[in-house]
Amino acid sequence: MRRTTLAAVAALSTLAVGCSSVPAEPEPTTSGADASPASPSAPGATGSTGSAEEPVDPDTPLSWGPTVGELEDAEALVAGWSSEQLAGQVLVGRYAGTDPAVPAELVRDLHLAGVCVTADNVVDEQQVLATTAAVEGAVAESGRDFPAVIGVDEEGGSVAHLRGVATDFPAFAAAGEAIADSGRRGRVAVKGAALATGLELRLLGFTWVYAPVADVTIGAADVTIGSRAPSDDPALAGAAVKQAVAGYNRAGIVSTTKHFPGHGGATADSHTTLPVLTETLAELEARDLAPFATAVEAGAPSVMIGHLDVEAIAPGVPSSLAPETYAYLREELGFEGVAITDSLGMGAVAGTPALAVKALQAGADLLLMPADTRRAHQTITRALDDGSLDRARVEEAAARVVALQRWQARIAQDRPVDDSVVEKAEAASAALREAAYGY
Repeated sequence: MRRTTLAAVAALSTLAVGCSSVPAEPEPTTSGADASPASPSAPGATGSTGSAEEPVDPDTPLSWGPTVGELEDAEALVAGWSSEQLAGQVLVGRYAGTDPAVPAELVRDLHLAGVCVTADNVVDEQQVLATTAAVEGAVAESGRDFPAVIGVDEEGGSVAHLRGVATDFPAFAAAGEAIADSGRRGRVAVKGAALATGLELRLLGFTWVYAPVADVTIGAADVTIGSRAPSDDPALAGAAVKQAVAGYNRAGIVSTTKHFPGHGGATADSHTTLPVLTETLAELEARDLAPFATAVEAGAPSVMIGHLDVEAIAPGVPSSLAPETYAYLREELGFEGVAITDSLGMGAVAGTPALAVKALQAGADLLLMPADTRRAHQTITRALDDGSLDRARVEEAAARVVALQRWQARIAQDRPVDDSVVEKAEAASAALREAAYGY
């Protein structure tokens, strides 16, 4: 992990713009396609894939999953795209209702990377399967040879948008409890729960899961995260997130560690307003930021940026729109994967002019659920055409998304799923409850 001063980070970001401690026990972790996170990152993670003097094997895995070759191919592909195609590939749309034809039409019309499925879009298993198949079909019809981004908030506990369709898992607080109470058995249970969740989601046609939560809760004053957080202890939270990332990676589903730089210390709800974090940078690094650093080291493919006013990093600006946030994530923590915003339809950023464009300019690679997906697509397209949004910045973002989806397809092909994963998911849920709570 490279460390720089915050002033240096701010300078870099300025140039770039035009949702109790644990004793260590050695055990293998998973990074990307099960590569060790201790392996050095290959060149090309942020757009450059080495020099003529130092050729890089295209099969070399990057720290966040895809290979050098997959990223290079993605960069070449998006370089030939129209503004409309580029704008779509950095958007994950929202839609209303339960008709599978609706999200498919949205993806087809706007060249979207994909959609987010919420509880309001779900009827039963067959309807979910029809929806995910329709969205994949729309992406294939456009000639794209990689999967759609089909994501869902399926954390366990109170945030489970597939309730009644997918297996019920306990809230992620159980992960911290399991590790605290059961040590190695708890870590195995946490990783197993993530693995089983990912495989079951893939069976339903999903390619992304918006989990794990890496926030460190402060308890009763934390009005938003609560039991969604793995712990109030940064070390336990990091240990839980590490195992979850490993499990999801092994399952061949794209996980999204959230909500960077940490929502657990906020005393307001970003769904309705912009929370303010007044801690010093040292305090944030000791508590909120620590589990995210662990997630990056474990090979997290995607990190979700929350909507928070973090005074120590970018005072007065939502973190999802602040170049300093993305610079910290990449320069301080060494993250090279896909940075996705929290939903752009949330109250914390409501009413921001040219919201989608500002998020991309700040450093986001993927924009989640704008309030009006068609309008966001139009705004991005116009900004690309008139030059107010740098095409190279959007190509960089789109290429990361494409490369990650190719990684997802490759790992999923190597690890097929069938109906037996449902029984295994039920067993994994029971194992996690047992390790955490003894029943």
